[in-house]
Amino acid sequence: MNLPTRVKLVDVGPRDGLQNEKAPVPAAVKIELVHRLQDAGLTEIEVTSFVSPKWVPQMADAPEVMAGIKRKPGVRYSVLTPNMKGFEACLSSRPDEIVVFAAASEAFSQRNINCSIAESIERFRPVVEAARASGIYVRGAMSCTVGCPYEGEVAPQQVGRLAALMKGIGVQHIGVADTIGVGTPVKVQRAIEATLEHYDLNDISGHFHDTYGQALANTLAALEVGVWQYDTSSAGLGGCPFAKGATGNVATEDVVYLLHGMEIDTGIDLDKLIDAGQYISDFLGRKPNSRAATALLNKRATA
Repeated sequence: MNLPTRVKLVDVGPRDGLQNEKAPVPAAVKIELVHRLQDAGLTEIEVTSFVSPKWVPQMADAPEVMAGIKRKPGVRYSVLTPNMKGFEACLSSRPDEIVVFAAASEAFSQRNINCSIAESIERFRPVVEAARASGIYVRGAMSCTVGCPYEGEVAPQQVGRLAALMKGIGVQHIGVADTIGVGTPVKVQRAIEATLEHYDLNDISGHFHDTYGQALANTLAALEVGVWQYDTSSAGLGGCPFAKGATGNVATEDVVYLLHGMEIDTGIDLDKLIDAGQYISDFLGRKPNSRAATALLNKRATA
């Protein structure tokens, strides 16, 4: 077991978490969430996505949100850019990092972005080249690395193939995502091992949804392989519009509680993090989808 002593978390709540909310979330609320997350110690925040408002109306205010953030030194702000149009639109917002995504499942790729895996890679190639030429870091996300709602189980070989394709177009960092939350520890480790054939351990992160309650177990399995970077979502916000029944990404609060309990440093203030999750949950009119936050909020209420 090669447990890291420090872990970096990327909070994807403002983007991945809020994009599926049916009711509009005002830009001011999104900006305040980002401010609360950075004040809690998050140094990487996935803020928004530059996509067609027709497909993702919740992200139509991306330029306004990026312009409204009071940037904090040492914090990196990333945005999702699925094509050149999105990349060109994001440039004036000065992101530190862009995110491109592809699926390890052909069926998911067709349903999600209406093209094959190979076609999606060619679509991203000019985006990656343009970003790197502009000095913008490129992070990639591989969705459905252990399971797909249309194909079922996804073989590690498919993950390795996609990782090689991403590496080939210049993607600098790769996320191994269990998009629909069906993964279990051994399957997640196999997907990571397939990715390690193409990427250095320092350039790999985990992204685990909690649909079947396996996200923390999968995080621990990834930690055992040495992975020290993870995508998490404040208050467990999120889901996937193309994966019916999939719940949000693992709650940032739950992962921080786990890591601190294992004496692994995150640089995050758990109390402030819980306040951030409570803030957005209050706006959305529901309780945080975090077991740790719920327990600690109950403890506060009885103190």
